[in-house]
Amino acid sequence: MASTAQDPRYGMVIDVNRCVGCQTCTIACKHSNDTQPGVQWRSVVDVETGKYPDVERLFLVVGCQHCAEPPCVPVCPTGATRQRADGLVTMNYDVCIGCASCAVACPYQARTIAHDHKWYYGESTVQEEKARHKEREGVAQKCTFCIEKIDEAKEKALTPGNDLDVTPACAASCISQAIRFGDFNDPESTVSKLTEEEPYFRLNEALGTDPQIKYLYSTPTVPGRNVEANEFDDERLADPANPLVGKLQKFWDWRAAMNWCFGGLSSGFAVAGWLAYLFAGLPAQTLAYLNVGAAVLMAVGLFFVWLKIGRKFRAWRAIFRPQTSWMTRELYAVAIFYPSVLVGLLWQHPAAFAATGISALIFLLCQAKILHMAKGIPAWRAPLIPLMIIASGLLEGLGLAALLAVFAKGRLGEAEAGIAVGLAVAGIGLAVLNAILWMAYRGSGKAQGLPPLARRAIDGLNIPLQTAGHALPLILFVVALAAASGTSIYLSVAGLMAIVGGMFWKFGIIVRAGYQQGFAISKMPRRGSGAKAAPRLPERGAATVQAAE
Repeated sequence: MASTAQDPRYGMVIDVNRCVGCQTCTIACKHSNDTQPGVQWRSVVDVETGKYPDVERLFLVVGCQHCAEPPCVPVCPTGATRQRADGLVTMNYDVCIGCASCAVACPYQARTIAHDHKWYYGESTVQEEKARHKEREGVAQKCTFCIEKIDEAKEKALTPGNDLDVTPACAASCISQAIRFGDFNDPESTVSKLTEEEPYFRLNEALGTDPQIKYLYSTPTVPGRNVEANEFDDERLADPANPLVGKLQKFWDWRAAMNWCFGGLSSGFAVAGWLAYLFAGLPAQTLAYLNVGAAVLMAVGLFFVWLKIGRKFRAWRAIFRPQTSWMTRELYAVAIFYPSVLVGLLWQHPAAFAATGISALIFLLCQAKILHMAKGIPAWRAPLIPLMIIASGLLEGLGLAALLAVFAKGRLGEAEAGIAVGLAVAGIGLAVLNAILWMAYRGSGKAQGLPPLARRAIDGLNIPLQTAGHALPLILFVVALAAASGTSIYLSVAGLMAIVGGMFWKFGIIVRAGYQQGFAISKMPRRGSGAKAAPRLPERGAATVQAAE
């Protein structure tokens, strides 16, 4: 929702020099919001940098940043995640389906999905049962800046940030007043004055989310400092124990990976069949049967999607966000694909075949964009990912057509030789394209911000993929073309390897390389030891004598 100059813009200012790491804000948040074990909407990260004796330690309060440009909002297929006019990013638990699109889009590790309820003492208690929020189970949840209190403030004409009863629990409970809450659109608010008078940094600013938690790092007598290049180098960011390093995401597991595997294979197969019908004389009846096979494979992929959804019987709600959600658009493509497959089977009309091929291509594009919109996963948001998903899907689909070609030998009539040549030529081109895209993606990983752990996982995929998924299919497609004997075993084996290679890298990227965005800090307070210690102020007596002289 668009805001106006009259609307408040709520946010926080956190003074890292004041924070003592006591975790009072964390406990206050859990108490106020009744979150279950393992779910923390407000966390405190204990950060240590440097090498002895030049070391520094600070505490970083993190959670939902209520970004001005929240990447979690447009990806939500149901409208469960929205942004209010006052800037708060809200959750409607009754509408959310638990697809985790928002969780992988968040670059601040601020969202949780608890599929099963856990008890603090291992079994149900009367108190916990009364405080249980069943509406949050199986769906995405996060910090809301205690939205109920803010809405209560409007009714009582109170001011959040000034009146503690209507201030978020973490800010109201902070023993050192390190956390301050207020309206950034009010120049007289505490948060506006603090950020006007003191320098601040924000987490992951390079991503353009405009987060509304701002961190003060200087004091009037001890100015902060810039982060040194070696403080967060690859060696430190490759350590999973480093609290600033993003963890391997678990929201989209092997079930989600199977959706991309079968989705790319099925849509690419439908596109390959349609092109063979248009340009190589594939018989209409054969194409109709091939489209049925593609529909079955696509259904398998969609079934895996359904398996990973937290609230499975709300899945129908995913149709309501076509204006921004690529997941919703994917469902619209499915709604065109399946009827057109049926029409093509019954009447074998060119228009039905065209609708099938085009909707399959749109489906493949949607799959590419769904992964790319996961801004919280650096390996997925890389610029080349959409092209890689599309090119891989087309190669896999062509590979399946090539694999089946050996079984169609002698049954396609005069079109057989032309189809075999077309498959071999297209296979050569797509194998080369996929190899180039993969090498460019892997080679630009560091420049594109992929963390060391993700790059390490990608490196582990490289040799098997380049060998079995690119080089071998390319060689076999060339041999099949040179054989000039129509469909051949070389063509089928090349197709099989292309399928295996495509599924291999997509499964690896999602399950093994899907590390979340860590916390990037650009400034630090000066409060350590050695070279990172605060500058020593001159003694009052010495300064007076020197001035007198």
